[in-house]
Amino acid sequence: MPRKDLKPIGDLIQATGRGLDCLAGGFTIDPWKPVELSLITHAHADHARPVATRYIASKASVPLLRHRLGQDICIQGVDWGETLLLGDTRVSFHPAGHVLGSAQIRVEREGEVWVFTGDYKPDSDPSCEAFELVPCDTFITEATFALPVYRWPDGGTVVAEIIDWWQQMKRSNRPAVLFAYSLGKAQRVLAELRAYTDELVYLHGAVAPMTQLYRDAGIDMVPTELIDPKAPRQDYAGKLVLAPPGASGSKWMQRFPKASTGFCSGWMRVRGNRRRDGYDRGFVLSDHADWQGLLNTIEATGATRVLTTHGQSATLVRYLREERGIDAAELRTQYTDKSAVTPPTYEQASR
Repeated sequence: MPRKDLKPIGDLIQATGRGLDCLAGGFTIDPWKPVELSLITHAHADHARPVATRYIASKASVPLLRHRLGQDICIQGVDWGETLLLGDTRVSFHPAGHVLGSAQIRVEREGEVWVFTGDYKPDSDPSCEAFELVPCDTFITEATFALPVYRWPDGGTVVAEIIDWWQQMKRSNRPAVLFAYSLGKAQRVLAELRAYTDELVYLHGAVAPMTQLYRDAGIDMVPTELIDPKAPRQDYAGKLVLAPPGASGSKWMQRFPKASTGFCSGWMRVRGNRRRDGYDRGFVLSDHADWQGLLNTIEATGATRVLTTHGQSATLVRYLREERGIDAAELRTQYTDKSAVTPPTYEQASR
């Protein structure tokens, strides 16, 4: 448990020009500039960059990281909860519930415990390891959806909505093209669909490799088939197609005449985002913690100090200070959400 009587012995983890540095351990977490030793939370591109000589990550994320950063990278995979002695610190990796292999990194020195979450989600998700609460003294949390408007429905409920939309398109003899991030979100949809159907889903070329890596890891998903751009055009009327958001409006979409389009994202919780971006349907499915999830997790860690990164950092700091009386501050990082959506202000989202 965190030590309430402990006075911090300094910033064990600091945001610098190259990443989150731990000088006492001789490593950098999720760096964006060249370093010797990098500890990686997960395989999304804003957290996993090809900038280190050596990498350490959870064993489950190693295949994804090799796919993203190169098969020849020097990487050590560690088991969940396994303790590493790095410099003057004891380090361990714990499930973050964000995507397959995503980790929170626990760093301890002289009895003081810091936890960096990377990105995390305490909600149920059949496509990745369940989030593990890690008690600490200082908690570094993302703030991607740190506004009261962002409250997630159950994932199964959202996928039931996707099924209903798909059935509507079958009756209308139209393709249903669903846009979802190629790592994490697409595989969650495929895993959640397993409770409703075993029908074939077609995949864009950017989604297929990650999906195969999830299958190799034992994640149960509906059957899929790659859409080969060199193969003769076929009729996808009534079929469900998964593609990355970047494919929206591209030449690739010409193979799906009269398609209905949908987008899976927490950003779809905000009225107007779906219409502005031109999607027919918006499905509120996120791989991040929602507003209540952030607050509940922060409280449950027992942390006496909270540092925030990317997203609505200032909003979360303001709320924690004014409403919860918690010592909170921002950390400046280069982590981002993968969407270009502009979120509402705190005042707009609180109405």
